[in-house]
Amino acid sequence: MTNASSSAGPGSSLLGPADVRRLAADLDVRPTKKLGQNFVHDPNTVRRIVASADLRPDDVVLEVGPGLGSLTLALLPACRALVAVEIDGVLAGRLPLTVAERAPGLADRLAVVHGDAMRVTADRLPHAPTALVANLPYNVAVPVVLHLLAELPSLRTGLVMVQSEVADRMAAGPGSKVYGVPSVKLAWYADARRAGPVSRSVFWPVPNVDSALVAFERHAPLSTVDQKWLFSLVDAAFAQRRKTLRGALAGWAGSPAEAERLLLAAGVDPGARGEQLGVDDFVRIAEVASAR
Repeated sequence: MTNASSSAGPGSSLLGPADVRRLAADLDVRPTKKLGQNFVHDPNTVRRIVASADLRPDDVVLEVGPGLGSLTLALLPACRALVAVEIDGVLAGRLPLTVAERAPGLADRLAVVHGDAMRVTADRLPHAPTALVANLPYNVAVPVVLHLLAELPSLRTGLVMVQSEVADRMAAGPGSKVYGVPSVKLAWYADARRAGPVSRSVFWPVPNVDSALVAFERHAPLSTVDQKWLFSLVDAAFAQRRKTLRGALAGWAGSPAEAERLLLAAGVDPGARGEQLGVDDFVRIAEVASAR
């Protein structure tokens, strides 16, 4: 355990291990694998996450899966407002009370939305978020990030804690063994990088995998090509990794010959494989195909 103390320390508003267990017991909450719940109980870790997020005083933070509020309490002093989206009704109901008790001067910065992050749209949120900072459930981390980037154009930056292997895939570049669909789709929206490891010992319950931080910053749109069309191309390119693009894209393009024609027109070798292409290459292929 990174923090040897049983609490966050004298006078601290942050939650320590004893605080997390007491809150969970009071609420009769038992972390579930179904919801991917692993609560952070180490104050040093949440302080590090907030520092790494590099927030501006006027940022509106979106936190997905705040749980018992460990990260929430660390984020509130660093932003103008925080919107927490929590799927668990018991936890969503308790979070404002925890903040009011431990950081009463910051309670008015918090808004809690009880719901599924995969169904969040801009009109469901009380503020337009500018930064995503979250300890994401392992089983939905990539879909959640992609959904929020698509639905919330106001999101400028993000720092998310995910399973270490997922972090590798999200931040990978062409040619890497772990480069694939998540890498390309995230690159469509933003520049991503690994921002450091997180020990499994800072969670309760302790997961059987290590975690890591991924930072991303949204870039200017790469193209006006339809995002769903582009993503269908990416899915097809990686569906059969051993196939060359000429074969892998045959169904998507209509035939192997048409796939080859489109690839050549886009300046891409039909004998290449999906893992060799960057997002710009996929954009060019989609643009050529859209012009048919």
